[in-house]
Amino acid sequence: MSALALAVRDSSTMLRRNLLHVRRYPSLTLNLLLTPVMLLLLFVYIFGDAMSAGIAGGGDRSAYLAYIVPGILLMTIGSTVVGAAVSVATDMSEGIVARFRTMAIHRGSMLIGHVVGSVIQSIASVVLVGAVGVAIGFRSTDATVLEWLAAFGFLTLFAAAVTWIAVGMGTASPNAEAASNMAVPLFLLPLISSAFTPIESMPGWFQPIAEYQPFTPAIETLRGLLLGTEIGHNGWLALVWCLVLGALGYRWSTSAFRRDPA
Repeated sequence: MSALALAVRDSSTMLRRNLLHVRRYPSLTLNLLLTPVMLLLLFVYIFGDAMSAGIAGGGDRSAYLAYIVPGILLMTIGSTVVGAAVSVATDMSEGIVARFRTMAIHRGSMLIGHVVGSVIQSIASVVLVGAVGVAIGFRSTDATVLEWLAAFGFLTLFAAAVTWIAVGMGTASPNAEAASNMAVPLFLLPLISSAFTPIESMPGWFQPIAEYQPFTPAIETLRGLLLGTEIGHNGWLALVWCLVLGALGYRWSTSAFRRDPA
């Protein structure tokens, strides 16, 4: 069997293992999914009228719903991949990786299985949260079919990039609790981006913090694709961020994983 065929076979096996873990222990995924859903409902039904008046110059909460759904979708990805960091750290600390090292399997297959499994979970979570958004009134009437396909592809690419960062956090953490704490920025960064309010409305000293981070151009890109509005330079910035995060996360996670335990 060639090296590529071996890697594909073993990665597929590890993917099935991770998906079985999700099916048997769904509580972590459900807990991570609950937060973006609750934030969506909270900001729409509690703050929606007031925020819509500030952003759209009046009107009902539907304008604000259209504004925040793209940010909530990317927040869902950031929240879901925390589970990947915890899962990898659990494997690293409970001895199963030492067992894998003694077996004739592709060494990177465990990480690939975690990444692919987490991306599948992230996209499934995005679909569920998006369904909630549609159920409460979100509509994307101005977006073309091509823009919808581009949005789906971008969400998948962004999920893969952020997942590699989460996997790197998991391999570098001594236990699951530490991995969960280390991955908190993946959920907090969308809160200090343009997800809930335009950057121009923030204090001047805070605007660079919100602008020069990966989630803001990603949110603006997804917002433009879903609403059929201009993206500008945010599309290129978002793609660059995806490539940089993916490369850094891959390098970090594989280096930590291949390091022989002390």
